[in-house]
Amino acid sequence: MNQDRKDRLRDAAVAVLAQAGGRGLTHRAVDAAAAVPEGTAKNYFPTRDALLRAAAERCVEQYRALAESLAGAAGPGPADADGLAALLAGLLRNVAGPGRPRVLAYLELRTEAARRPWLAALLDSVAAADFTAYAHLLGAAGLPAGPEQARSLTLALHGAIPHLLTGAPATLAAAGMDDLDRFARGLLATVCGEAAP
Repeated sequence: MNQDRKDRLRDAAVAVLAQAGGRGLTHRAVDAAAAVPEGTAKNYFPTRDALLRAAAERCVEQYRALAESLAGAAGPGPADADGLAALLAGLLRNVAGPGRPRVLAYLELRTEAARRPWLAALLDSVAAADFTAYAHLLGAAGLPAGPEQARSLTLALHGAIPHLLTGAPATLAAAGMDDLDRFARGLLATVCGEAAP
């Protein structure tokens, strides 16, 4: 199989999920999004489950690439609470900006995973890795980094994401997410107490 074409189809599946949701993910829609002849997606991914798996694997790859690039940019992690707050605000800006299609597709896949245990297992590596990653970042910044802090930070960030994607101004203002720098500082202060900025 042609790997470049396969990747193009997987990227198209992610784009279709982000734009049209789970119901819109069809072989025909993926062919159109990838600008390939009709039937191409079905040749590579014969069933809808195969198409879902391809999109999920691509989302996981994209997530890991983003995590590696951020880890490389941050080295061992921000050295203080202010640096960590800036990193978290940057992550949230990515979700609301260039990372939006990937995150929308990921959330659609999570919904599908509620009915498909194999898909839940595939996506679990992303969610589970966040708990460890945020514990590491808290510790590198000199903040309390126990399981409770890592869980609270991870779950709060995961909970913030759907609101950012929706972008409803009143909700963002009520949640304090109309200023992501302030939101990230406040989140760290809540999770870590007096040790945070």
